[in-house]
Amino acid sequence: MDDEEKNPQREAHSEKPVEVSIDAESSEDFDLSELPDELPVLPLKNTVLFPFLLSPLLVNTARSQRLIDEVLRTPKRLMLVVAVRQDVEGSPGPQDIYRVGTVLRIVKMLKFPDASYRLLVQGVARCRIEDFTSEQPYLKARVHALQVVGDPSSVEIAALTRNVSQHFSSLVAESSRLSDELQALATNLDDPSKLADLVASNLDVDIATKQAVLEEMDLAARLRFVLAEVSRAREAVKVEGEIREKVQTEVGKTQREYMLRQQLEAIRRELGETEDAGEELDRLRTRIDAAGMPEEALKQANRELERLSQMPTAAAEHGVIRTYLEWMTDLPWSALSEDRLDVAEARKILDEDHYGLEKIKDRIVEYIAVLSLKKDLRGPILCFVGPPGTGKTSLGKSIARALDRKFVRISLGGVRDEAEIRGHRRTYVGAMPGRIIQGMRRATTRNPIFLLDEVDKVGADFRGDPSSALLEVLDPEQNSTFSDHYLEVSFNLSSVIFIATANVLDPIPAALRDRMEVIELPGYIEEEKLEIAKRYLVPRQLEANGVKAVGLEICDETLIEIIRSYTREAGVRNLEREIGTVARKIARRVAEENLQGPIVVKPEELAALLGPIRFESELADRAGRPGVAVGLAWTPAGGDILFIECTKMPGKGDLKLTGNLGGVMKESVEAARSWLRVHCDQFGIAAENFEKSDLHLHVPAGAIPKDGPSAGVGMVTALTSLFTGRSVPPDIAMTGEITLRGKVMPVGGIKEKVLAAKRAGIKKVVLPARNEQDVAEIRPELLHGLELIYVETIGEALQHTLALDIPLAAAAEAV
Repeated sequence: MDDEEKNPQREAHSEKPVEVSIDAESSEDFDLSELPDELPVLPLKNTVLFPFLLSPLLVNTARSQRLIDEVLRTPKRLMLVVAVRQDVEGSPGPQDIYRVGTVLRIVKMLKFPDASYRLLVQGVARCRIEDFTSEQPYLKARVHALQVVGDPSSVEIAALTRNVSQHFSSLVAESSRLSDELQALATNLDDPSKLADLVASNLDVDIATKQAVLEEMDLAARLRFVLAEVSRAREAVKVEGEIREKVQTEVGKTQREYMLRQQLEAIRRELGETEDAGEELDRLRTRIDAAGMPEEALKQANRELERLSQMPTAAAEHGVIRTYLEWMTDLPWSALSEDRLDVAEARKILDEDHYGLEKIKDRIVEYIAVLSLKKDLRGPILCFVGPPGTGKTSLGKSIARALDRKFVRISLGGVRDEAEIRGHRRTYVGAMPGRIIQGMRRATTRNPIFLLDEVDKVGADFRGDPSSALLEVLDPEQNSTFSDHYLEVSFNLSSVIFIATANVLDPIPAALRDRMEVIELPGYIEEEKLEIAKRYLVPRQLEANGVKAVGLEICDETLIEIIRSYTREAGVRNLEREIGTVARKIARRVAEENLQGPIVVKPEELAALLGPIRFESELADRAGRPGVAVGLAWTPAGGDILFIECTKMPGKGDLKLTGNLGGVMKESVEAARSWLRVHCDQFGIAAENFEKSDLHLHVPAGAIPKDGPSAGVGMVTALTSLFTGRSVPPDIAMTGEITLRGKVMPVGGIKEKVLAAKRAGIKKVVLPARNEQDVAEIRPELLHGLELIYVETIGEALQHTLALDIPLAAAAEAV
C-alpha cells in the first residue's frame, strides 16, 4: 500500500534491508483509556484499514517517513491512518481525507536500500478526528475513540453473525481470488465486530463502501450491511461463472483452431514463408514420384496425398498428413550405395583401424568376397560381445569405411518402450517413426552399416518389450518386410548390415541371441595393449592435445609401466585416458617452461605426471605361503585373478567363510573340506586336526560379490596347502569345479580367465581337461610364455600345484 507518490530523488542501492527491532504488544491488551488525545495522521490512498487486523504498509515519501520516525520514538508507537477521499496531487490536506480512521500500532519495520520503509501494522481502535492541530511537517489531530453499540450476545446479532460467517465461507469456496485460509479464519472468529471487519477488508468493493463499514458503530447495522455486500459478491461470482461457461460453449474447438491458424498464417506471410496450397501439393507429388517407393508404399502415399488435397489448411489433421508424407518421401526406398568389393583394400582398411581382431576381419572379408559373387546377398546380423573398451563400436565404423557404406549408430542402453523401435501410431499427438526408420532416414541409403549399441542393456516395462520388437529387425527372413507403426507400410531392411554390441550375452533373450551371429572380443594382453597404444592411442592423444609438433615421444618402457601400474582393464579405454593425461601435463610444461623438443617421457617420470602407482602385483606378496592359492574368475569386464586365503586356529572344527561369497561358492568350500578330510591320511594330515581346529577361509575384495563353482580347485589347493605346510608357487593359477569323488569338472569363461592370468604375470594355469577345446579359440600368440596344464582329478591338480606325489586312483576314489 502506498501512502503517497515515491520520491524520485531517492536512488536504490544493492544493499540488504535493515530491520528495526520493535517489541510487539498484542492489540487485545490495548486499553482505550490510554489513547492519547493527539495523534499523528497518516493519509492512505486507495485503501481502508480496519481494527485488529495485521496489514503491510509501504512508506516512501520523506514527509511520511518523518512521521514514522517520530511515532517510533513514542512508547506506544501509535498513529491514526485515514483514507483519502479522492486522488490528489502532492500531499493530502485535512480537506482531502475522511474524519473516521483506525488507530494503528507499528509491529515491525524494515528499512530498504531504496530509502523506503516496509511496515507491519495492527489496528487497535476506531477513532474520529475532532480537529487538526498541525499540518507541518505532517498532519496531527485531536481524536477520540469510538465505541461499538450493540450487545454481541443478543439473538439478532448472533443470527447475523452466523449468516455472515456462512455466506463468506461460501464466497471463499466459490471465488478463486480469495485464499482458502480465510474460510477457516472466519469460521473460528467469535467476535461479531472483528468478523464484520475481516469480511469487509477482503471484499472487492470501492473505498467509499469500506469507509461506510468503518464508520458504522451500530453492530447490528454493520453486520446487515456486510451481509448484503457478501450476498452481492456471491451473486457476481455466480454470474461470472455462467458467462464464462456460456462463452466456452459458444466458442468451440473448430473456431479456436481456425483463429489460431489464421494468426499462424499471418505470421508466416510476414516472414515470407507462406506457400500456396496448390504449390505444396505439386511439390509433395513430385517427391513421391521421385522417391522410388514400392507399390504398397506408393499407394499409401497417393491415398494420403488425395486426402490432403481435399482438406482445408486450417484442419487439425492437415499438418499430421503433411508430416507423414514428408517422412515417406525422405526415406531411401530404393537408394543403394555402391560397395567396395576389393577384398585386399577392405582388409587393408580394417588393419589400419584396428590391431588384431582377426576373426571379425575374416568374417567381413568373407562377406565382401561372397557379395562380389552374389549381388543380392542379404546383410549379416553380427553381435560383438566383449568387455568395455575393446573397440566394438569403433569396429562398426571401420567396417563401414571398408565397405564404403554409410554408418548409423543408435544406443539402446536404457530403452524400455517398444515404440522406440517400432514407432508410434499416428493417432497419438506428436507421433514419430521408431529409431530404426529414423536411422534409415539419416543414412539416405538402403544398405548402411547399422550399429545397435549396448543391446544387452535393453529394458522392459508396462510400455512393452523392445527386445521383442528387435526380433523382426534382426531376423534376415523377416526384416525385408519390417513394419513401423507410424509408416503403416513395409520397409525393406534386408540390405542393411546390422551390428549389435554387448558386454555380456546373459541379459539378451534367447530368441534374440539366436538370430545373431555372435563374435566374441576377448580382452587384450599386455603385448597387444602396447601395440595398440603405439599405433593408435599415442598418435591420437598427441594430436588431440597439441603436443605432436613439439616432438613428444612416449617410449615402450613408459607405455608398459602405464599398462602395468596405472590401468587394470580388459580394454584400452583407461589406457588412452592416462596417455592423454601425460600429453596434457607435457603440454602444460611446454606452455609454462617453454620446453623445446624432442621430449621423451621415461618410466621414472610417471610418478610426477600420473601420481603414485595405483596397481601393484600382489602375487609375490599374497602367494608363496601356506594356505594361499590363486584362482581365476570371470567378470563382465573380462577375466580377473582372485586370491583364496585360509588359516586355522584351535577350536571345535567350525568353518567360517568371508569375502562376500555366494551360495554356490560356499558349497565348493564344503566339498573341498569334505574331500580333504576323507583323504587326509594320504597327505600325512592327522584326522583330529579337523576336529580340534576352526578354519577361516577368506577371498579378498569383500565389497565385490563372488559366486560360482569354478573356484573349487583353488579352495581344495588352499586347504591342502594349509594343512601340509606346503606353499603354492606364486606363478600358478587354477580354475575348475570339483566333486566329492575327486573329479575336476569343466567351467565357463576359459578364454577370459586365461587372458587374465597372462595379464597378471602368471606362468602356469591349471585347467579342467574337458576345457581344452575352449582354449583352441585363443590365438596361439596370446598364449606365448604361458603353460596350460589340463587335469581330470584333484590329485593331478595337487601334483602340479603343491608337488604332492599321491596315487591318482586313490585321490579320485568315491567317498
